[in-house]
Amino acid sequence: MRLWICLLSAGLAGSVALFNPAAGQGADYIRDLQLQAIAEGSSPLGHWGNNPGNYMAWGSHTSRLIPVYTFGTKGAGKGIDLDSYTGANSAYRSEAALKQIYGRIPTNTLNPTAEYLDQTNVAAIQRAALAAGKKHIILVVFDGMDWDTTRSAAIFNEKKISYTSGRGTGTHFQNYTAKGTTQFGYMVTSPNNTGTKFDINTQQVLNPGGTQPGGYNVEKAGPNPWTPGNDIWYPIGKSGGESKPGEHAYPDSAGTAAAMMSGIKTYNGAINVDVTGGQISTVAYEAQQQGYLAGAVSSVPTSHATPACAYAHNVSRNDYQDISRDQLGLPSISHPKEPLPGLDVLIGGGFGAMRKKDSGGQGKNFVPGNTYLTAEDLDRVNVKNGGKYVVAVRTPGVNGGEQLQAAAQEAVKSNQRLLGFYGVGKVQGHLPFATADGDFDPVPGRTKKKEEYTPADITENPTLAQMATAALTVLNRNPKGFWLMVEAGEVDWANHDNNIDNSIGAVNSGAAAVKAITDWVEQNSNWDETVMIVTADHGHYLILEKPELLAGEAKETPAKTTSAK
Repeated sequence: MRLWICLLSAGLAGSVALFNPAAGQGADYIRDLQLQAIAEGSSPLGHWGNNPGNYMAWGSHTSRLIPVYTFGTKGAGKGIDLDSYTGANSAYRSEAALKQIYGRIPTNTLNPTAEYLDQTNVAAIQRAALAAGKKHIILVVFDGMDWDTTRSAAIFNEKKISYTSGRGTGTHFQNYTAKGTTQFGYMVTSPNNTGTKFDINTQQVLNPGGTQPGGYNVEKAGPNPWTPGNDIWYPIGKSGGESKPGEHAYPDSAGTAAAMMSGIKTYNGAINVDVTGGQISTVAYEAQQQGYLAGAVSSVPTSHATPACAYAHNVSRNDYQDISRDQLGLPSISHPKEPLPGLDVLIGGGFGAMRKKDSGGQGKNFVPGNTYLTAEDLDRVNVKNGGKYVVAVRTPGVNGGEQLQAAAQEAVKSNQRLLGFYGVGKVQGHLPFATADGDFDPVPGRTKKKEEYTPADITENPTLAQMATAALTVLNRNPKGFWLMVEAGEVDWANHDNNIDNSIGAVNSGAAAVKAITDWVEQNSNWDETVMIVTADHGHYLILEKPELLAGEAKETPAKTTSAK
């Protein structure tokens, strides 16, 4: 039996009981698993990366195939039905389709037996729904949630291993049938390229094509999310070692979000611009032009990559303040003379995250103060100062969920827009992280640090589910309909930190938001007029070796296999 002496050498304060797999389930056994893994550097549970002996071998993204769950799509017609893009209709079976997506035919990417869709098809489904007159189009993005991340949460929730392939059960979005209209598939998330350089001040791309191209080699990466390929280095863009570039690049959150919300395959770091820097229209903007309302919600800062790609244009995901201006209909570096109309609802984090100097990502027009949204811009958009937004900002002593819902009701009554700005500034402005047990008490990950929250951090911030509900309240006032994106951004942060406790908690927090949405649809609409897509932008590299430990069991539970659809 290993000892916990290394906890002290790692600088992790506190006394924690040893997790013994043979002893069964403890009071908070996921927490104990995580603490032991960080202290010892390895875990019987599994590992992050391609080194089984190192629990923390990789802390970034991979090019693994990503699950796609759709609702209101089955039998809804060509372009909306997921079958329009999978199996025989997969773009990866066609040279012409691949050339259209990538601008070339990537090496070893054509696959005559491909079952998977491409990430740009997610935008195509939304556009098809818009063309068909669907009233509600909803995209839910669990940032960084691949098949293994979802399965971890499912095993913990069900306290058993109920599947080894396919859709599975265990979270709301896996279990929910949407009156028999749900479908399941998986997609390629590769970028067009990585290594593209740009000038933030002129908004110009300096080296179109970057330094490493995208593509998907099925032999190296695997034919589906639960079947690995034959090259453990390939998913992280390497070839046989950390210093050797691989055949294809792995994705980031900006290029992948752009693929889902504007329908282009672009470079890592791009916010709705193509490989040359040209601006591309988003589904949200197109919906607005047709009389819909549009909103974006996130548990992380409002101008981070995923909510940014709901609407903004920029050659760099790091130009946060200018991205916020695009989202709120203000003049920006990308739209200096004719601003975008602005989102009708924007709710997320960023509150309290302050910066005196720009670290190089925001350009010459950076304004000291809040990293994501300047005080001046916040004042300009407020209805109290002649702007278009009812503004709800985290306030000392005020319950965040109640405050936000009251602001939503005010926005409906006055026919105004809604801006909600929340978060915990000392942790870069995101909402508090829930752990697997539902509490807000994270343990350390690969950084050997843990986040700590005050009682006020919990009560003064709404949950993601409350944010989604507030957005629906405002958007539903429009008889034409709406487009809405909701992001569970903390899944990515947890996986970057190789933190299984935070990861499971984040998945469940996001699943609660999905349930809030499906409850709303059942009470206010139906699945004939609503299309919802639940997916992720990219994955990480969690590999489960003894997944039964997530169920709190000493021995593996017999598993049943579920089909891919």
